[in-house]
Amino acid sequence: MEKLVYALELKEPLAPAAIASLAREAGGLQVRVNLRDEEVAAGEKLVQASGDALPDCVVQLWLPTSNPRFRSGLDEALGSIAASLAGWLVCESTIIENLDRAPSGERTRGFAQLAFLTLPEGLAWTDWRRIWRDSHTQIAIDTQSNFEYRQNLVVEKLVDTRQRGRDFVAIVEECFPTEALVDPMTFFAASGDPTKFKRNLDAMMESCARFIAPGTIDVFPTSQYDFG
Repeated sequence: MEKLVYALELKEPLAPAAIASLAREAGGLQVRVNLRDEEVAAGEKLVQASGDALPDCVVQLWLPTSNPRFRSGLDEALGSIAASLAGWLVCESTIIENLDRAPSGERTRGFAQLAFLTLPEGLAWTDWRRIWRDSHTQIAIDTQSNFEYRQNLVVEKLVDTRQRGRDFVAIVEECFPTEALVDPMTFFAASGDPTKFKRNLDAMMESCARFIAPGTIDVFPTSQYDFG
């Protein structure tokens, strides 16, 4: 089994169940749909964009193989609803599992923040991965109120109809309480404690500066829906 992640600019708004149905009919398993919708509109201050339009929707799923011959139906199904489509083969690592999952098809509590990371100029991939995986991971756990944390290491770009010209090296998903959309102190696990907030914020920013170049990543909150 292989995991695939697709980013879509939708031609028109669609319900997550409709998007998941297309993916499942084309062979996708354990489909997850992340939507930038009204539920997360208040979190605009969390958004970072590297220049191009951000996707409206991200679809994560598993396939027996990402071989183009056996994946083409999935590309076509998702492409039929997208003005642009990009997809990647990834290697998923579950750092924090959400132990309070919503029933299939229902919205996960809080929100899911997605971050599409690039390799900074002048930093070797092996050094980038060591900093991100071996060091930053624990800092992200210690300084944030995330209750789900998945790291998707990009193995290969599979499709890119818009030819954005960017090569992402990882796609990160973290779930946070709803309050963290607008309250930085909640986001950084320091509600009511300004000293802890500053300590956590400083630690996070110092860590990110080691492997993220400003203006080169995409970050945005989404509503998360799982379909078994």
